[in-house]
Amino acid sequence: MTARYLHTMLRIVDPARSRAFYEALGFEFRRESPIVRDGAKEATLYFYGFPGQEEELELTHNEDGRSYELGTAYGHIAIGVDDLDATLAALAEQGIDPERAPYQVREGGSWLCFVQDPDAYRRSASYS
Repeated sequence: MTARYLHTMLRIVDPARSRAFYEALGFEFRRESPIVRDGAKEATLYFYGFPGQEEELELTHNEDGRSYELGTAYGHIAIGVDDLDATLAALAEQGIDPERAPYQVREGGSWLCFVQDPDAYRRSASYS
């Protein structure tokens, strides 16, 4: 199994304020990606990284107006793999089962699947 670190996701409440903060730290804005389900915009993903580095920080703004207590905005760590089915089979042999079957967030997008670590934090495996 070949794997590489992709990004860490945090939830945010104010995209403009977050952008100013992370750019002040030296991150560059790379792209945004809306998540639309059943015709309604559910969230927008904002990706940042340091110049010259592939790894990214994903900031997710949910459109439902929710807020987060300190410590509850953590989302997941994403890992890219070359074969999602083989990766899930290898994890299953170690007693690690996915939260649900692999799925796509949008048509034509990467296939992804979440597992939880021993402390119940989410990790996602993704295959393009």
